[in-house]
Amino acid sequence: MANNINIRAFSLITLLLSSSFFIQVARSQSDSDAEADAELVAETVKEGEHVGDDDVHDFGIGSFNPAPGVETLCVFPKNSAKLVVAGQETELLIGLKNEGVQSVNVLAVHASVHLPFDHRMLVQNLSVVSFNNASVPASVQASFPYIFAVSKFLQPGTFDLVGTITYEIDQKLYQNTFYNGTIEVTESGGLVSVETVFLVSLGLALLVLLGLWVRSQLQFLSKKTKKITKVEVGTRTVDASMDEWLQGTAYTQSQSNKLKKKK
Repeated sequence: MANNINIRAFSLITLLLSSSFFIQVARSQSDSDAEADAELVAETVKEGEHVGDDDVHDFGIGSFNPAPGVETLCVFPKNSAKLVVAGQETELLIGLKNEGVQSVNVLAVHASVHLPFDHRMLVQNLSVVSFNNASVPASVQASFPYIFAVSKFLQPGTFDLVGTITYEIDQKLYQNTFYNGTIEVTESGGLVSVETVFLVSLGLALLVLLGLWVRSQLQFLSKKTKKITKVEVGTRTVDASMDEWLQGTAYTQSQSNKLKKKK
């Protein structure tokens, strides 16, 4: 019986432990170079306007090559870990440095969320933000804010964010990818999440199974110690050496007197 309990306990423990490997745990990433790169952000352009899907093509959102002499970077203000709360707005700053000889007219900023292991799997198209009169002259640096929000129904985990900025030089469209990396999506509930509840439940289940296993072991050991050894009781035999030792003692004298009286 104890062996059966042990086998079941270990089977359940193995099953629970194997299922825990399929949980995605949120990771924090440091970006020490972000502050150094932020030096390119010298001038802030006013926040742009959000446009709908019908107006996307009006701003030339597509696939274009970057222009020579135009460099971009991305900074998450006060969020070096790149944590994105599902359903809540997240802000980032796009730095653009124009080292060309002509002015750059920034048209719009667009981003999308993809699966980290396959960029062909699109998770969500984020909003398009357009900018009015956002011109960056030659040898000038500027920054453009971009606020986005992933779906509140998006499962927490690691995703890839691809952000592009579309601009125009001499009536020709260009495009730079200002960010192509991972973000960490978390639930809006804070520390309490589905994964947290599962891990707590898993820990309690393991403790219960461990307690049952220890109890079964103690019961098995107690049964072994309670085994009663059999004692055989028979006729008592007197060793001949014992008779010789009793010769001449009060015991033998009393025995001889009893024999004389009988005679």
